[in-house]
Amino acid sequence: MGRDSARDDLRATILAGKDPLGAAFAKIRTPPERRKLGATYTPPVMVDAMLAWAAREAGPIQRVVDPGAGSGRFLMAVARRFPAAELIAVEIDPAAALLLRANLAVLGLTDRVRILIDDYRAIDLPPIEGRTLFIGNPPYVRHHRIAPRWKDWYAAAARRHGVKASRLAGLHLHFFLKTLDLARAGDLGCFVTAAEWLDVNYGATLRRLFAGPLGLKALHRLDPKVLPFADAVTTGVIACFEIGARPKQVRLREIGSAQELGDLSDGIDVPARALTASRWSLIARSAPAIPPGWAELGELCRVHRGQVTGGNAIWIAGPHSAELPDRFLFPVITKARELIAADTALRDTKQLRRVIDLPSDPDLLDEATRAFLDWAKAQGANTTYIARHRKPWWSVGLKPPAPILCTYMARRPPVFVRNLCAARHINIAHGLYPREPMSDAALDAIAGWLNRNVAQAAGRTYAGGLTKFEPKELERIALPPLESLAPISASTAG
Repeated sequence: MGRDSARDDLRATILAGKDPLGAAFAKIRTPPERRKLGATYTPPVMVDAMLAWAAREAGPIQRVVDPGAGSGRFLMAVARRFPAAELIAVEIDPAAALLLRANLAVLGLTDRVRILIDDYRAIDLPPIEGRTLFIGNPPYVRHHRIAPRWKDWYAAAARRHGVKASRLAGLHLHFFLKTLDLARAGDLGCFVTAAEWLDVNYGATLRRLFAGPLGLKALHRLDPKVLPFADAVTTGVIACFEIGARPKQVRLREIGSAQELGDLSDGIDVPARALTASRWSLIARSAPAIPPGWAELGELCRVHRGQVTGGNAIWIAGPHSAELPDRFLFPVITKARELIAADTALRDTKQLRRVIDLPSDPDLLDEATRAFLDWAKAQGANTTYIARHRKPWWSVGLKPPAPILCTYMARRPPVFVRNLCAARHINIAHGLYPREPMSDAALDAIAGWLNRNVAQAAGRTYAGGLTKFEPKELERIALPPLESLAPISASTAG
């Protein structure tokens, strides 16, 4: 009797539009296990919002395709929203497909849904007369888990559509490109993904496609607390598109809570020419106007990420560099925690490691330095990607000391630290360089205001809660007039 009661309760929960099987699966199969296939489960409130957009935009829909169906959260909702549409579920994981079949059986949808247990990139769809809606949460798998043959496929598919592709692209970008292959003009798409493609170099392929044949209509950028993916604190984005459309305007919105999702109709319209920007985080944010008298940080300071060494094991000093002259060893910030521990000001370099930065002129290298370079070559230091793209390969080229240093990736807001000991920084930190000479008091005030007012939500959050601030994002932060900032004398305080 107990088993029958539990079964009846489970059926009733599924009939009420919920997904207890998917929720149980997400607990039984741990996030690291599901991450291998990029399997994440979308909150129902987000599914409903995406379907509301599709229903408003689409009119009659003949077919709906979910490219990574999982337990069927999208398709179960789709069946109610589009009762006459043919439904196609693509799912590579047989275990998840079993849950999907069970949900469909309870809802009486078995005959309506065609299930393809396959890689979405490998499927074909027959042509139809009406419109197809592609909707779902494409799997997020980073490039190092993608087989070389699929990277080759991605590059070839991109070429067919007139764009170049990077082999560093994640799996979710592959799914957008496959959708373009399968779709025809007038078909609709609505996908929720991690948001990093808005800015990173390998996302340029997708950005160009959205500005062209994918026909971007709206971008809704999700604050990490909206939790687009149940097991990962990450910045997400919902992209709404129509194949072949060339809209004159694109709707943009920043969503701060699940309650704001609605039917994805809100936002601001910007000219489609904004899509020619090289980075999209800034255009995706409907930021308020800068108050009178305020200025963007970039008007006051240039923000530069630290130098990439091309091999920290070689270029960070240690026993292997004991014979090098001190003039080639520079105290450097090499870990974010060194800035976090410094609080408001970095006052001495005793606890910092040294980075080897050799002059580019070989005539300035002494015998000990040449011996070190022979050793470095034997370690392959001259064959790394960075070394092969700088001249000469042995000169790291550290940037001058920045008056203000800041962390750029952490599970917390960035830390802005006055650099009072002329430390250099590598690519784990940013340096703020005034465009015009500034007094110590002004630099102290800027760093203090930034520490008090820059929130973690202003950056881009990745899986696990890691938040990144790119230089251009920091430069867009608005500051009040310098004379109004509270005087904080980090440069003189003990």
